[in-house]
Amino acid sequence: MPAVTRQDWSRAEVPWPFATRSDGFERLALIGPHTGSVHTDLGVGRLQPGGGTDLHVHSYEEAIYVLEGELAVQVDNRAHLLVPGDFAFFPIGSLHGFRNAGGTQARWMDVNSPVALREASGRRDTFFPRDPARLLHKAAPPDFSDPTLVLVGHYEGTEPDHVGRATAADPRGRSSAGMDTAVLAYSGISVKMLVDEHRGADMLTMFMVDYEVNGAAQVHDHPFEETYFFLSGDTDFELDGKVHHLGPGDVAWAGIGETHACFNTAGGRVRWIETQAPVPPTRHSYRWPADWDHYEQENCG
Repeated sequence: MPAVTRQDWSRAEVPWPFATRSDGFERLALIGPHTGSVHTDLGVGRLQPGGGTDLHVHSYEEAIYVLEGELAVQVDNRAHLLVPGDFAFFPIGSLHGFRNAGGTQARWMDVNSPVALREASGRRDTFFPRDPARLLHKAAPPDFSDPTLVLVGHYEGTEPDHVGRATAADPRGRSSAGMDTAVLAYSGISVKMLVDEHRGADMLTMFMVDYEVNGAAQVHDHPFEETYFFLSGDTDFELDGKVHHLGPGDVAWAGIGETHACFNTAGGRVRWIETQAPVPPTRHSYRWPADWDHYEQENCG
């Protein structure tokens, strides 16, 4: 059944592979096997000033979105200093690690797929190579105009006047943009992909969703899991016919075949990070019960 979770940091813990491989690091698990998920492992990581993790690789994909503070991230042979609004993707087998050289804590949302193995499984999916090249102390802000920078990006959300803002700039001096960076808009909703096949993801997607007042997604379901991590605003969110009122920091999850909808009629604009796992199929990724009810009424019985 669907799940709604609220952040309670008294439940945070050091992930078991990092018990002796990190300092000042803990993670609050929000969605995973304990909530019924099979493909999605989502939580919030927190790193205290001066803390860090050893460099490691996973046998699963991981994506992060920075929420607070400055986070030094190494991905293979590059090191970046990330700030809120920055995101990163770690393909299976990529060497990566974290460090907080700032004066305040750093927090980020993370999502993994396949689900990270639990200690009770007797198996490992996180590995710590001998003598890796350590570059975290050289971390610098990413150059987002670098065409070879694929695994790191920045996006803070889509504003209502995003088209007007874009056309106000010098036509010949704008950042490169095309269909691969486009914002999808429908029914008062804007969607901006952050992590998908364009960054090499095969197991998951992550994207930003903005709802205008009266924005609406009708009741539907999917052949994959979806998770919604609320960043700003509050609204009623429907999961399998039950309405939940969600706000910043709250998380909702819908499993395969579980209906959900959002009708943003009561407050202001709403923004969340959404994830999907497995990656949606090319066709038939949505199923609309109302349309099939109409078909039945017109053609059956």
